[in-house]
Amino acid sequence: MTVSLYFSDHFGVPRRVIERYGAFDISLVGDLPLFVDPFLLFHSRKPEYRKLHEAIIDYLLFLRDRASASESDTEPPLDLYAFPEVCQTWLGFSRRGNKGAGLGMGFATALHRNLGGVLRNFGDESITKGAHLEKLCLIEKGVGRDKISDFTTRLILNYLCKFTHEFAVKHLPRRHRKRVAVARAVFDKRLGQWMSKSFTLPFRDGDYVLLTPRDLLTRDENWISHKGLRDDFERVIHEIPIAKDGGSLRAAIDRYFRSRLPRRRSRQHSEKARHAAIDATLLEYPVIIDHYIRFKEDSGREAVRLSQVRRDYSQHFFLEQAKKLAHGLEMEGFYGVPRGTYDEARRRIDYLKHQIEQRGGYRLFYDRSGCPISRESDVHTMFDLVWIDAGVDVNREANNGRGPADFTLSRGAQDKVVVEFKLAANPKLKQNLARQGATYRNSSRAQAAISVVLVFTKADQERVARVLRDLPPNERDAVVVIDARADNKPAGSRA
Repeated sequence: MTVSLYFSDHFGVPRRVIERYGAFDISLVGDLPLFVDPFLLFHSRKPEYRKLHEAIIDYLLFLRDRASASESDTEPPLDLYAFPEVCQTWLGFSRRGNKGAGLGMGFATALHRNLGGVLRNFGDESITKGAHLEKLCLIEKGVGRDKISDFTTRLILNYLCKFTHEFAVKHLPRRHRKRVAVARAVFDKRLGQWMSKSFTLPFRDGDYVLLTPRDLLTRDENWISHKGLRDDFERVIHEIPIAKDGGSLRAAIDRYFRSRLPRRRSRQHSEKARHAAIDATLLEYPVIIDHYIRFKEDSGREAVRLSQVRRDYSQHFFLEQAKKLAHGLEMEGFYGVPRGTYDEARRRIDYLKHQIEQRGGYRLFYDRSGCPISRESDVHTMFDLVWIDAGVDVNREANNGRGPADFTLSRGAQDKVVVEFKLAANPKLKQNLARQGATYRNSSRAQAAISVVLVFTKADQERVARVLRDLPPNERDAVVVIDARADNKPAGSRA
């Protein structure tokens, strides 16, 4: 079989054509952890991007006026606030496939309440250069990059459809494209409602596919984010100008912030206490939010640079390296091995271990500068792209609070195996491995669990060996260690 992971594979378009067009070659197996950052619209030199940002702000002003005219604690009109995710972009947080939660009642209620309350002056800011959708994530807990990205994507859907339409008409044969009506693609301000619009788009498996411009995407946090505000909090306070009358807002904020910190700082609780003090200070002095946004506006060129670095990282691991890994596994017979039971899953993992350790596959887990993949979430995403088979059920399960995402291989409810990929550098590795069997059997109703641990350094290898010695034999047997070190391989190993 030939493994098809990406848009370029499914539609037979060379990746270089997609990249020259300015789009990202998305995976059509599972969502990639990339997000649309509205700040990249705001700061762009492209007039069409700046117009998109202006349209987003205009829509929020429309909602603000509606919220101000009514009671902010009343239920918002869901057709204006709540939207299903635009899953056809294949970007975001979905564990398997491309179906995400979308913008539901919680998001709608928070936006409606804040536009009628603390954001009542939205659009009339005097400190910042402009208004920003991301302001919502600074004042409302639970509104993170995924929600901001989903809302931005929804509000620029018409542009994304036109962007993809033009590509499809120019580069795809008729059999790969279809004229479809996209629901809620255009907002009619006069009527105050969303309207559908028809486009010719790539089409597969009963649904259309959307491409997203590369230069709108980032990963990790948005440029304006709650995490960024916490990280830069003291620096932002220092940047607040001293008032001309001699009064100092900066000094008042600094005193209040320090008064909220515990007198005795323990190393264990210092970060938690700092976050609590920051949140309290923001409630007392919400003007800090505008100063933070202005601080981020003034350093906008860094946002563009960082987004490019993060896109390059994503392309390297999730497109280039994952495709090489899938090809190597295909040549080794990985995709021909049946699985579903514990023994069959172990056979497949042994193939994977052999490819990485003996066939040079370890190289695929390092970036262009030679640094190994650093996050378990990235390992999970990479394996999600290659842990596939035609006609066989493999599921990614969402984090259930007892551990990170895992793969469930099953032949029905009575024959289920969980496979978990971990980094040896995980500080909780010993704790996770010690309770893995009971945790996964209980949470997933699986009959067995296997943990695959990736090792990148000699210190990691020694640490894993110590952890395994402390495990009972039955738990130790359920752990497979894969040596992905680059410093102990023969020069002749090949990928």
